[in-house]
Amino acid sequence: MLRRIGHELLLQSGDSTSRVLPVKKIAENEYQITFENDLTFQPDSLVNTTRRLLAKDPLARDYVVNVLNCSNSSVAYGYAISQNTKDDIVACIGREQPRACYMINIKFKPAGINNAKNGYLLGSLPFLAFVGFIFLRSVKPRRALPNDQCTKIFTFGSVLFDAQERQLVINKKTIDLTGTETRLLLIFALSPNQTIERSRLQKEIWEDEGVIVGRSLDMFISKLRKKLELDPNINIVVIRSKGYKLEVGS
Repeated sequence: MLRRIGHELLLQSGDSTSRVLPVKKIAENEYQITFENDLTFQPDSLVNTTRRLLAKDPLARDYVVNVLNCSNSSVAYGYAISQNTKDDIVACIGREQPRACYMINIKFKPAGINNAKNGYLLGSLPFLAFVGFIFLRSVKPRRALPNDQCTKIFTFGSVLFDAQERQLVINKKTIDLTGTETRLLLIFALSPNQTIERSRLQKEIWEDEGVIVGRSLDMFISKLRKKLELDPNINIVVIRSKGYKLEVGS
């Protein structure tokens, strides 16, 4: 399965002839995929490929992936996948990575290890430090739109959402967002046309603001609806007894 991940990554990079080199076991429950030639990759394609190929293996339900630069072992891109998908940590999936020499390290959760309470770092850090093994279900949601969040532009319908600048652009009209509105819309924008549980929104925004529960969440949702109403094909709808969904029409 690990070689298959490397194979599909090369195909997505436009390379159908060079080799995936032998997979190395570099630590307990951790493996490394290397390549004969340089390649480029699209983060969302890599995330989807690992999810699809590892989904059927019961021993590969919780894992952390780091794509390393061969030259200095710095992390070019990293993400975490959990059997409980709401605990996945995947950021900046839309930015294609430059062609270079990469290694892919995949560390799986050891069987029988209890949950650890410590978090971990992803992204541009030179190394992903584990304290024991970080079981992803105990990772806390980020408290704010972090400074290291990549500048991410989302488009749905006629809406352009700039999470970094906290702005919407709809039909050439620019609309400013508050920090809380930005964090809420970012959650929806990462999962359009999917139901987001109310409890998840309350928990994440509760940790950000310290004061938002119940009707306060409804108030922020209502404000977002009003700012999105310039595009009639975009709406945040209530899913009864579950939560909300960002509906994106054609």
